[in-house]
Amino acid sequence: MNFEASLRVEGYASLFGRPDSAGDVVMAGAFAASLARRPPAAVKMLFQHDPAQPIGIWTDIREDRHGLKASGMLAAGVARAEDIARLIRLGALDGLSIGFRTVRAARDRATGLRLLRAVDLWEISIVTFPLLSEARIMGQRQPAPVPLPMTTAAAIRAAARSFLT
Repeated sequence: MNFEASLRVEGYASLFGRPDSAGDVVMAGAFAASLARRPPAAVKMLFQHDPAQPIGIWTDIREDRHGLKASGMLAAGVARAEDIARLIRLGALDGLSIGFRTVRAARDRATGLRLLRAVDLWEISIVTFPLLSEARIMGQRQPAPVPLPMTTAAAIRAAARSFLT
């Protein structure tokens, strides 16, 4: 038996300086303090921001010059996660969205937009319709299976098969 994740995903959950449809603009550095306190696996991977639907884990979350980039894997053996993996592979589902608590923000008087300067990141969801339309899954791949240890008898049979072929 092999342990295998359903699907590895990667994308931008937020992009700096771009207004979302709720009127929020995340500024560069807004996630820094939160990411320093909370490791990637502690930021929940949810479906549609529903806390009753955890679907995997984030393995890497970081700010780069474009925004908040996240990589993770959907959980094999979790029916909902496997359904979502199939939808992602088909291209039917590709949105990302952040769940957070605002720590520091200011309203831009000229535009009315809320500039988020510091946020406490709680979760990143895979969603159908992200508030920030550019927040998308940009990479997906099947991870290599990780073999479980073989019994001695199985190892001897495998060695004999490779010797005989």
